[in-house]
Amino acid sequence: MPEKIPPFDYRIELQCIRTEIDEAIARVLDSGNLILGPEVEAFEHDFARLCEVEVAVGVASGTDALILALKVLNIGHNDIVITVANTAVPTVSAIRAVGAIPRFVDIDPRTLQMCPRALSSAIRSDVRCIIPVHLHGHPADIISIRKIAEECNIPVIADCAQAHGATVNRISVGQLGDICCFSFYPTKNLGAFGDGGMCVTSSPDLAARLRECRQYGFRAGRISYSDGICSRLDELQAAILNVRIRRFAETQKQRADLAAQYTERLKRCPIQLPIQKPDCVHAWHQYVIRTQQRRGLCRHLDRGGIGYGIHYPVPIHKMPAYLRFAPEPGLLAETEKAADEILSLPLFPGMTSVQVERVSSTMIEFFESSLEPE
Repeated sequence: MPEKIPPFDYRIELQCIRTEIDEAIARVLDSGNLILGPEVEAFEHDFARLCEVEVAVGVASGTDALILALKVLNIGHNDIVITVANTAVPTVSAIRAVGAIPRFVDIDPRTLQMCPRALSSAIRSDVRCIIPVHLHGHPADIISIRKIAEECNIPVIADCAQAHGATVNRISVGQLGDICCFSFYPTKNLGAFGDGGMCVTSSPDLAARLRECRQYGFRAGRISYSDGICSRLDELQAAILNVRIRRFAETQKQRADLAAQYTERLKRCPIQLPIQKPDCVHAWHQYVIRTQQRRGLCRHLDRGGIGYGIHYPVPIHKMPAYLRFAPEPGLLAETEKAADEILSLPLFPGMTSVQVERVSSTMIEFFESSLEPE
């Protein structure tokens, strides 16, 4: 059998930047400064510029970014936060970490993003915040979502963990929220070699509160002025990210090129391909198809040595920890249907056109054989 194609492998890109990474790590270790030093400051500056915002505040993880955003917006015990259930658990665990209650709304079946009509129907006087998720790298309908939020005077925290580089009307998704939260988990489009996260905002007041909250409520010296936590992006990960951000435009182009190749090769398959709306730039964190034959296709890919992912097979409201927050049956019909059909194909910097062709050919082979009469 040919060598397996993984769903993700950071080591291929690492080969191109290994010397720079080693030098960055050595620079930090030799500096005597391991926490909130010049590497973090430099990365915050460059990431803010990438997102076209005033300020970026480095934190320990994408989950912590959401928690800190909720805390500085004074979202807490029993406050209602609207979000989606077809997301990674951290979106909802952050809501619960501050004592708030998630209210789930359904998705658009084509984009897999929060449906503005469903959002509008779910808003009551008790809603304190909205967290749309730019899932898989395609922006949510954030313009419509923000319009609804502004009419109701509700803040928006955007979960941009999978959307580094995504835009709407040429505007970075990092601008389109009161606070926008990013993750640098290793699989992300801009990934560290460990955990890391960032809150970005153009509000000086929110930025100051985020900086205070990420380190015990300190302002100057070791005096706490608010209930803060310990959540700091460390110098080693920041140094690694300072190397990787220099290649970000290049790796984003690779992702877009790979996605375009998939779309061209798979366009005749009886599947739903991912879309890119005309006013959006997709970050292509994942290339997600939909098929009602997922189980059989997965078995076929396994036999062919093709890796894949399912992001995510169980909606949050179906998980034991969150069953008590499930809405009435039928209100998340599109979410539940999508969870049974989605499949993420391999896509990562360093993947080759030959590998895309092999994945595509294996899929075409499956669908051609499944259409043959018995």
